[in-house]
Amino acid sequence: MQIKVDLKIFLFFFIFLVTRKIKIYGIIMLFALIHEIGHLICGMLLGFKPEKMTILPYGLKINFKTNIGDYNQKIKKGNLLSIKKIILALAGPVTNMICVIAALLAKKYIKLDDVVYQNIMYANILIALFNLLPIYPLDGGRILREILHIFYSLRESYKYTQIVSELSLYIITAISSILILYYKNIAILAILVYLWYIVYKNKREIRIKEKMYKSIEKYAHIKGNVDC
Repeated sequence: MQIKVDLKIFLFFFIFLVTRKIKIYGIIMLFALIHEIGHLICGMLLGFKPEKMTILPYGLKINFKTNIGDYNQKIKKGNLLSIKKIILALAGPVTNMICVIAALLAKKYIKLDDVVYQNIMYANILIALFNLLPIYPLDGGRILREILHIFYSLRESYKYTQIVSELSLYIITAISSILILYYKNIAILAILVYLWYIVYKNKREIRIKEKMYKSIEKYAHIKGNVDC
């Protein structure tokens, strides 16, 4: 499996270091790893083969190679592959919520400082909620895209997911602006900027795909006229 490191992780490390939140960032990255292990185990159980792991500023991401046999296995208007991808995307947040439940149960039997348990629960809830945001390529965005793909074409699912991602980010930006002013924490700003970056990057990719679709349609139209 290929392993890549997004160099922006060092920028985030510096920002959290300056804002004296490096301990929290370390805890978040630890449970982000556990989050990704949840994806990994689920993916392997579903028959996906891990292809590449990328270490990102907000955690890790594992890319899986799709089993060719999963294509075109129809369930109503969608296919089995979309259902599997939804389950795979949910696996990470579910893993974090299991960690929260485990911390609550452990608290009754293992005597540790309450702050330790609070940090564990806070980090896991934060990671789960963050990843469930309907913003692609976060887990929530992936779930949304696959649900849309069940009822619409792949082309439409990409387009509608991007629209929801941008609208969601506008709302998050408005809320985050208030939090930044109130808490005066530039770490929130860094996360917000990074979200805009990945959404804009995805928008560019969709535009390239849209041009490709239009080129194919134009070619098919011309070929159809020639055949006639």
